[in-house]
Amino acid sequence: MLIISHNVSIPVDEIELSAIRAQGAGGQNVNKTSSAIHLRFDINASSLPQFYKERLLSLKDRRVAKEGVIVIKAQQFRTQEKNRGDALARLQALIKSVSVVQKTRRPTRPTKGSQARRMDSKTRRSRTKELRSKVLE
Repeated sequence: MLIISHNVSIPVDEIELSAIRAQGAGGQNVNKTSSAIHLRFDINASSLPQFYKERLLSLKDRRVAKEGVIVIKAQQFRTQEKNRGDALARLQALIKSVSVVQKTRRPTRPTKGSQARRMDSKTRRSRTKELRSKVLE
């Protein structure tokens, strides 16, 4: 079970994990071992509550495919077990991030004091510029 919150969890059989060959450094060992993990999670076929499904599908993230499948490739570590844990942790973090509801922004207004200071500075500046003009005879 992958635990998301107190009352939401995902059974492991809904998460498809496959080992693939990793890219990058690792010497000749990287050519013969499949240490990277390819995680696939179908949002629509999962047992997640509808709220989570809707938020995940509307997410603008390159890890979420158009078909509603989350694809995560973990190859940071040299062992398959660590990469499996990393992939599951990243899936858990992605689903948790969707559950947080953003506070609606209320636009603020300038205070009376700041408005008065702004008008005073404009008046002072205009007086300075007025004194620079030619004297009328």
